[in-house]
Amino acid sequence: MNVKTMQEMQKEVDEYIGQFKEGYFSPLAMMARLTEEMGELAREINHYYGEKPKKHTETEKTVEEEIGDVLFVTICLANSLNIDLQAAHDRVMNKFQTRDKNRWTRKEVDKKNG
Repeated sequence: MNVKTMQEMQKEVDEYIGQFKEGYFSPLAMMARLTEEMGELAREINHYYGEKPKKHTETEKTVEEEIGDVLFVTICLANSLNIDLQAAHDRVMNKFQTRDKNRWTRKEVDKKNG
């Protein structure tokens, strides 16, 4: 399996979008697109894990596919705003590891095996 870094994914998306004259949509249009994709993801989650089964006429999609769509649009939005998603991720993780470090109940560590 080919493992890609976030920078590689951002570059791959940028190269894909760069081949079209239209380029990236405006941030507002991409936010609308991201909202649309999140709605599709919510629908799939509801079908697989909720109380609303798919109709037999609905096309079969997967949660994985919908998360991929959300990731693609998120990368497009970040690229259009010159945001390094790896740096954004690192800042968020630092925030969770400092500000929220005692917010949740930690699992017990097995001293024999851990």
